[in-house]
Amino acid sequence: MTGARAAIALAALLALAACGKEAPKAAIDPATERAQALERAKDGAFGTQVKALEAAKGLEADLNKKAVEAVDRAEKDAK
Repeated sequence: MTGARAAIALAALLALAACGKEAPKAAIDPATERAQALERAKDGAFGTQVKALEAAKGLEADLNKKAVEAVDRAEKDAK
């Protein structure tokens, strides 16, 4: 009877010990994950908004570039 209790106690301890261990996580590059998430978002429920946000960011970059060029031309002409 004592052997059976010891076996049950050992099995319970092993089960508890196994529950505390986490599975090893795969190494994922944050930039790759971000790009994959963006592609998934384009096909999701908010796909239109995600695409519009990307277009707005592109326009922002273009306007900033043109503004810098205009300031540079104005400074060059002022000299």
